[in-house]
Amino acid sequence: MELSLGRNRGLADAERRTIALGVAAYAVTAAALLVEFGRVWRRGSAPLPRDADDVLDAAAEAAGETVAVALSGYRDTPRRENALFNLLASFSASFSLARGITYLLRRKERVGPFRNVRIGKRHIHHFVPGILLAFAAGAAAILTDDEQVEPHLALAFGTGMGLTLDESALLLELEDVYWSRKGMLSVQITLAAMALISASILGARFLRRGEAVVLEGQLPLFAEAEHA
Repeated sequence: MELSLGRNRGLADAERRTIALGVAAYAVTAAALLVEFGRVWRRGSAPLPRDADDVLDAAAEAAGETVAVALSGYRDTPRRENALFNLLASFSASFSLARGITYLLRRKERVGPFRNVRIGKRHIHHFVPGILLAFAAGAAAILTDDEQVEPHLALAFGTGMGLTLDESALLLELEDVYWSRKGMLSVQITLAAMALISASILGARFLRRGEAVVLEGQLPLFAEAEHA
């Protein structure tokens, strides 16, 4: 009995630590976005709060420049790096959304357009569209000769991975253990947090490139190559 209680307590502690890791990863990402917003506001054309007649208008202008920085940096990034960022970001986002929506569906029949899907007596889990989406994106990547579509296919593949991994325990156990201790929540959140942190590191590289183009007026790398 004591051994069982100790094991359960250890599992609970591990889950709490892992959930804390997931929360910390998202908090760090949000903080990084706020820091970038502050950098662009200080260095860009928007007046600082102490100099602005209307702080909200100044903040909106700074937000617009921040978006321009992000888009410019993203466009000025090698294709494979774009594809990797899309894969990691879509995986993290789809996993988080799937876990959150599923949690809400335990208490409601419908959450926006989402609901539990049943065909006869069979519950269709979200790993089904996840596997189909990943298979379709992978097959398209193999069959196409257009390298420009790879970043777009990476979005679809990462989304399919997130939907499938969210129910990986069900696939391994062949029974509905989604909310049980066999549900591999710790492993899933750890992988999602790692993907989010990796995507954030790549995103920081995009933002630095974007700042050079938008705020410092430097030519993008591909433009420099054309002018060489």
